[in-house]
Order: sequence, then C-alpha cells, then structure tokens
Amino acid sequence: MKTITTIALFICTLTFGQSKYEQGMTKAFELWGQGKDTEASAMFERIAAAEQNQWLPNYYVAFVNTISSFSTKDRATVSALLDKAQKALDVEMIKNPENSEILVMQAMIYTGWVAFDPMTNGMKYSGQVMELYDKAQKLDPNNPRAVFGKAEYEMGGAKYFGTDTAPICAEIKRSLELFAKFKPETPFHPKWGQDRAEAAAKECEKK
Repeated sequence: MKTITTIALFICTLTFGQSKYEQGMTKAFELWGQGKDTEASAMFERIAAAEQNQWLPNYYVAFVNTISSFSTKDRATVSALLDKAQKALDVEMIKNPENSEILVMQAMIYTGWVAFDPMTNGMKYSGQVMELYDKAQKLDPNNPRAVFGKAEYEMGGAKYFGTDTAPICAEIKRSLELFAKFKPETPFHPKWGQDRAEAAAKECEKK
C-alpha cells in the first residue's frame, strides 16, 4: 500500500534520540516499507512481548498479516495469516475493548475472511463487521478509518446487489473531510487509509 510505504519512510527519519521501543517500531516499519512483511510482523511481535503496556505492536501484527491475506487465495496461507492477526489483536481487545482503532482492525480481519470466501463467510461475518464499524464510530466520531471502512465494506455489497451507492459515496466524502483534520497521537499511531478513500471518491465521481 502506498500509504504504508510513505509512513515507513517518514518514521525512518525519526531515529535520533529514540527509546528502545521507538527504535524497534521504526525498524519494523522500515521492514514493512521494504515489502518484508514476515520480518516486519516478527519484529512487531517481539516488541509486543517486551512492551506489554503498548497496544500498537500487536495492532500492527494484526494489520500486517491481514493486509497480506488479501494478496493470496491459498486457503492454508489465508488461514495462517488471519489466525495470527486474530491472536495478536485478541491480546489488545481484552485490554482495550473501547479502542476505536482496535475495533476497526477487528472489522478488517473479518473482512479478510469474507474477501477470501464470500459465499461461506459473508453471512457469518458481515453483520459483525457493520456492528464493529458502528461501535468504532460511536467511540471516536472523528476516526476517518471507522467511517471509510464501513463505507468501503458497504460499497462492496451495493455493487454486488446493484443498490444505490449515493449514500455510501457521501460517507466516503465525509471520511475524506475527517482524514484532512486527523492528527495521530504519535508517529506510530494509525493514520492509514486516506489514499484508498481518495481512490474510492474518484470512483464515485464516475457514477
């Protein structure tokens, strides 16, 4: 993803005066930006084990593996990636059940299962995906990933069933307004998604 590479390169310029946690996170993002997903995931896992009061390392274990699952159709590989993502996120979900970003990531893991096998997993997970995005928005109305994630998921269903996409496009536009205002708490906090929202908005303009 373009955004991931940009984030990784930006973070790699911030190494001076960092703590061990920050240095580890910087290195993990560097590996991820180089396309070394397995190595990045392993680095985030090591940081998570050493820094159990930090939720971001496990969040990124979940993120790296979930994103990787979208690029393969091998059942064993998808299962391994999404199971690893779920195991990491479960640790943080117990500690931070009201964290909007963690809920968005859970929705993404479920979306990974749906994308792999829509016929089998669509009915199983779709309702939960929508509930997670709704809760994430209630917890943090200014989280652009919660708004765009729900709209993006709904767009897939609307295209499949041929329903009106105008309300969904309005939500995508709203997410872009939130992205423009969004300021992450630290360089390591989630800030991805704007490029996908912009691409989705362009598709809406073609309708």
